[in-house]
Amino acid sequence: MNPSDDTRLDALKHWLASFADEQGLDLETLRPASSDASFRRYFRLEGRDGSVIAMDAPPRLEDCQPFLSVGEKLRQVGVNVPRIHAQDLDQGFLLISDLGGQTYYQAIVAGLPDAPLQKLYRDAIAALVQIQHADTAGLPRYDEARLLAELQLFPQWYVERHCQARLSDAEQAMLQQVFSALAKDASTQPIVLVHRDFHSPNLMVSDGPGQGPNPGVIDYQDALAGPITYDLASLVMDARTTWEEPQQLDWAIRYWQAAREAGLPVPADFADFHRAYEWMSLQRNLRILGVFARLSYRDGKNHYLDHIPRMQGYVRQVAGRYGVFAPLLRLLDRLENRPVSYGYTF
Repeated sequence: MNPSDDTRLDALKHWLASFADEQGLDLETLRPASSDASFRRYFRLEGRDGSVIAMDAPPRLEDCQPFLSVGEKLRQVGVNVPRIHAQDLDQGFLLISDLGGQTYYQAIVAGLPDAPLQKLYRDAIAALVQIQHADTAGLPRYDEARLLAELQLFPQWYVERHCQARLSDAEQAMLQQVFSALAKDASTQPIVLVHRDFHSPNLMVSDGPGQGPNPGVIDYQDALAGPITYDLASLVMDARTTWEEPQQLDWAIRYWQAAREAGLPVPADFADFHRAYEWMSLQRNLRILGVFARLSYRDGKNHYLDHIPRMQGYVRQVAGRYGVFAPLLRLLDRLENRPVSYGYTF
């Protein structure tokens, strides 16, 4: 978009100007901070006590109310989420605190050494335990029907559009059996507040004055009441950066220990927990393959295709471990033109 044609940016500037003196805002410093897979945009500008973030969420496309209500739920259990400095829900504008200039993902891409990386992720695990103590009243349920419906993105957008493949009747029936098993298994788990995208792009490195404890947690407006393993699966099988199995396992064990100590309802046997979160990850990652294909082919956000090989690897990791998913693995081999896969199953 030509900046001169950006009427929403003009409206945002006008709104900020209406209280710039009161908040000590320097409007000349307004610059893009980030955008995401939705229609929201974020801008950073300088205020009296440091930088702040202006959110632009077009009301006909985005609802700011869940951001406010879920943020309050998280704040009440000690999670570091943005403070609200000013709001105009009719226009879809918020002015919020700045939790840091770098996401976990940006820090990782910049070459963060292992010792500080491990510290960041221990902090993230502690924040996840806090999140799972939050009140779920009023949140939509991430139930079996919703989990099952999400999985239909995989055949529609990944298989048919991205892979340009047609499923046989037998393959379609097999996929629906796999989908049903995954959704049913997840729906039996204890219910907690689920962030839904608790991974490196939504965790801020909060290490500056006034930014609060690490990590700053953002992009939680789509939170649901759902399976306790979902957000851990998001964290250890990150859609934006690849973690090998030993690292996944280390963080999963640390979370499981912390969750048990905090009284969260995780299985007493880690082997049971490990299976549950891996199956949960398979549901999530099959869905994400469909989501990323849709973002590219429907919305023109082609950079999401760069992450598909990573998601394929995560799907194969789980599908290759459990015999019940062997037919799925054979389908993946066909879609990706690979030789027949063999592996250990449990």
